[in-house]
Amino acid sequence: MNRWLRHHRYALAVALRRLRLHPFSSLANIVVIALMLAVPILGASVLQSSQPLARQLAVAPELTLFLKAGTPPTAQQALLARVREEAGARIAQARLIPRDRAMAQLRADPTWARALDALPDNPLPDALIVTLRDSAAPAREAADLAQAWRQWPEVEEIQLDSEWVRRLESLLSFVRMGLGMLAGAVVIVVLATVFNTVRLQALTQREEIAVARLVGATESFVRRPFLYLGALTGLAASLLALLLAWLALTPLNTILGGFARSYGLDWAIRLPAAPDLLLSGLLVALLGAIAARLSVTRRTRF
Repeated sequence: MNRWLRHHRYALAVALRRLRLHPFSSLANIVVIALMLAVPILGASVLQSSQPLARQLAVAPELTLFLKAGTPPTAQQALLARVREEAGARIAQARLIPRDRAMAQLRADPTWARALDALPDNPLPDALIVTLRDSAAPAREAADLAQAWRQWPEVEEIQLDSEWVRRLESLLSFVRMGLGMLAGAVVIVVLATVFNTVRLQALTQREEIAVARLVGATESFVRRPFLYLGALTGLAASLLALLLAWLALTPLNTILGGFARSYGLDWAIRLPAAPDLLLSGLLVALLGAIAARLSVTRRTRF
């Protein structure tokens, strides 16, 4: 056990020494990887912070069922009871708005009062307004209910007030897909950058590696410092990417905060949770080690 720890301590010390011996090239590689990592971190921050914003934005999705002219009050009450019974827990509220009450509400607004006085009779239909509960896919839920309720004989037309929800869901789905593709690009950049860096390191250390092999160094002993070099490069790039993302969020939140407050919203973009950031940093370090392993496998055999 002590021998194993001593070997890994030695490999880590060699990797740190090689980073110090080539500070400019090491820093350039770290900056390149960090810039690529900062973009998905910012994207994940926006996506995560947009979830509560969707709940703060307007009201829950509503469906307005316009009833056919001449539907008697008893049939309207029966329809209201049927909606509550069949929709069940999916709805938060269902209320009936008779045409006379709707007209009275419009007449109470001075903007509409004069225009309504010119009408010979009440043109408004009786309406049933259904407010849905919050769910994972409110737009799809509203569309399914509307499709079922359109088949009812008392319903003339249904208006969905959830178009904004559908658009927001589409936008968030697009962002998730974009982040997935960006994560794939980051993996390629990390692998290619670390692979090329370690390959150049191995070429410059050919004589040192050859001497080590002559005195009995094993393949794993020679390769281990390069693996630590790749892992340290990925870890340093992750820390720098986190710092860059944090610095970028400061001016962004200043601008977005004022914009959100003008709409009565409290919104700020925050970095993902610490466990997620730690896991992503470890994954990048692992990718660096894998790239180094692929690079030195054929370069250290003499």
